[in-house]
Amino acid sequence: MLDIFVILFALVFGSFLNVLIYRLPLEKSFFTPIRSACPKCNYQLKWYENIPLISYIFLKAKCSSCKSDISTIYFIVELLSVIVTYSLYLKLGLDYNFYITTLLFYILIVLSFIDLKYKAVPDYLLLIALVCTLFIKNINYQDMFIFTGAFVLLNFILTFYIQNIKSKLTKNKELQTQTALGEGDIPIVAIIAAILGLKLSIIAVFIAAITAIIPSIYNIIQKDDIETPFIPFLVFGLFLTYIFDTKILYIIGL
Repeated sequence: MLDIFVILFALVFGSFLNVLIYRLPLEKSFFTPIRSACPKCNYQLKWYENIPLISYIFLKAKCSSCKSDISTIYFIVELLSVIVTYSLYLKLGLDYNFYITTLLFYILIVLSFIDLKYKAVPDYLLLIALVCTLFIKNINYQDMFIFTGAFVLLNFILTFYIQNIKSKLTKNKELQTQTALGEGDIPIVAIIAAILGLKLSIIAVFIAAITAIIPSIYNIIQKDDIETPFIPFLVFGLFLTYIFDTKILYIIGL
């Protein structure tokens, strides 16, 4: 019964995360209107058209009114919510740490999908994620400051190289305003270090960097000048490392 409760809990909140991902960047209220609507024709969904995961499959990913495609993001977010929530439940049980850690990962999911779409995230959402992290049991304050400080220094050095050396070598003036890391990446790095500690944080960032290479290579092959958002990959690295904990060191042979 607890397993069913956790899954239903995840599905309900996964649906709400979709609302946040869609409405927050547009500065719309996520309380009103209460009923969801098709973004193309504004058709208000019936209750049975708004059941997480099931309705998407039942409607064949199309609006029942205008027949326009429903973004796969809705399905992916709800599915990820179930995977993340159930994984945390198996690791932590239903205690205080489960609820606060689950809340943090829900915020990180919202940040990830906003970053994927807009290549930028709301600062207040990053701040909420940081504050939420402080309420998790046994966080590593010292490691958080050390690891974050190292990334700030690394960002300064790489940004200096890009803006002052690479821009001149390639004669590309656009590089003079480019930074190595996005402004939202540093707070996520701080969250990673606070939760995982130094050693596992290195693994999490390594996983993030490796997985981020894949879309970057694809963009190069397609000759698309598309910036690859890093927050989703940092969150993926954090989740994978947090769930497997020290076992991940053996998995990758360390």
